[in-house]
Amino acid sequence: MALANVNPAQTGSWAKLQKHFSELQHIAMQELFAVDPARAERFHLQWGDFLLDYSKNRITDTTLQLLLQLADEVKLKEAIQKYFSGDAINVTENRAVLHTALRSSAFEIFVDGKNVIPEIQAVHDRMEVFTNEIISGIRKGYTGKAFTDIVNIGIGGSDLGPDMAVEALQFYKNHLNIHFVSNIDGDHVAEVLKKLNPETTLFIVVSKTFTTQETISNATTIKNWFLQSGKTEDVSKHFVAVSTNLEKVTEFGISLENTFPMWDWVGGRFSLWSAVGLSIALSVGFDHYKQLLEGARNMDDHFQNTAFHKNIPVVLALLSIWYNNFFGSQTEAVIPYSQYLKKLAPYLQQAVMESNGKRVDRDGNPVAYQTGNIIWGEPGSNSQHAFFQLLHQGTKLIPCDFIGFKESLHGNQEHHDKLMANFFAQTEALLLGKDESKAMEESDNNAFLTPFKTFEGNKPTNTLLIQKLTPKALGSLLAMYEHKIFVQGVVWNIFSYDQFGVEYGKQLATTILEEIHSGVTKPHDSSTRFLLQHYLKK
Repeated sequence: MALANVNPAQTGSWAKLQKHFSELQHIAMQELFAVDPARAERFHLQWGDFLLDYSKNRITDTTLQLLLQLADEVKLKEAIQKYFSGDAINVTENRAVLHTALRSSAFEIFVDGKNVIPEIQAVHDRMEVFTNEIISGIRKGYTGKAFTDIVNIGIGGSDLGPDMAVEALQFYKNHLNIHFVSNIDGDHVAEVLKKLNPETTLFIVVSKTFTTQETISNATTIKNWFLQSGKTEDVSKHFVAVSTNLEKVTEFGISLENTFPMWDWVGGRFSLWSAVGLSIALSVGFDHYKQLLEGARNMDDHFQNTAFHKNIPVVLALLSIWYNNFFGSQTEAVIPYSQYLKKLAPYLQQAVMESNGKRVDRDGNPVAYQTGNIIWGEPGSNSQHAFFQLLHQGTKLIPCDFIGFKESLHGNQEHHDKLMANFFAQTEALLLGKDESKAMEESDNNAFLTPFKTFEGNKPTNTLLIQKLTPKALGSLLAMYEHKIFVQGVVWNIFSYDQFGVEYGKQLATTILEEIHSGVTKPHDSSTRFLLQHYLKK
């Protein structure tokens, strides 16, 4: 069954939120903390090793109450039930949205009358055997040498998720070197190949249809490079596939026993929990990969079964709605204070913006309110020396998620204390700012310098403090953001799980490539025609 169609802007709670916003928008958080010193005691959530402090937001108890009423009015509880039960909530593609099933402990989840759990378990069992054979050296290359390098060939969700997770879990990696090839830019694949020995490299081609232009082009180039050393029959020992198109996979030279399936009820940007995550398992071992799944499963249980006012993904999503739709904030920054999470923001860019970058509602009508968020960010403390100037003294209101860990992985306490001192200091500075009197004092009473050294403060942040960056904690963190995306899509009454905007550009690129090969251009707008003609003169 599809999700209910409820225009949020026509609900009673939305109208109340608009009135409430007009009363609250000019109240500073400094005032809210001054009258309520115990504010953080009320506006925080503790779940396992996760502590979310959301007290540094421009909200009151009334704000939260009205946002929770909005969640009820758009029937979020019923939507969550359909999300987890296999209903075809991706209506435009007539598909279920069941990446959660990939890490579920349930015995039965039905899609179109078929229990998919046994099939999921069978794939995980095959992944475990394959992973152990590669890591142990039992499975070898065509010259009898053990594998030393793994190359994941994919794009979009077939690249961003695994790449991010492999980077995040570097501390837990084994002896295998993991590489990622995604961009169709030939310089990208050339630079990766320079580092590889064909005798000891395994290639994973990840493409649901096995027709994705970037992926198949890169895979073909790599195969041709491999065949300069190996023979055609050796391809099956060095190439594996994650795909549903068995015919194309076989044509490429990959054996069916080295092919892992994908399912159409798993969107690419949420697919690292499937065989798409094979490179993750190879990097850290299957036991750590299972812990990643376990962490996500635990967050699934929290999201599905916890009252909304204590529900981390729900609260985060509603706060995002508050800023996006009432304050007019169009961007959100994600600032992890861990270099291991340097690829988290690019991963979330796809997850969030490809999901909720929609202009029509579930009836196909243009929405009269903002949807989606522009996601960006970099790790702290590097980001403090890059874009924090704009956060502190710029004209834009940019809510931020700060993510930090109580324990470092390598145990350098001196460095970690300095890192976390910055973590806490930045959210405090964004909250409190610096008033004119203090700025004047620091400027030796130089009135000219005072406005330049004054900070308004009142900048909203969420602080997520986690015990330690483990595979399990990473799984929970990623699932938390997945569910935040879902809640936002429900509130905005949009379909979060199609991506027709991505596909349109691909269609045009196919036509233009034919023109480049033939040298004959077809009708285009004057700018595109001018550029193509200039390119073809080279």
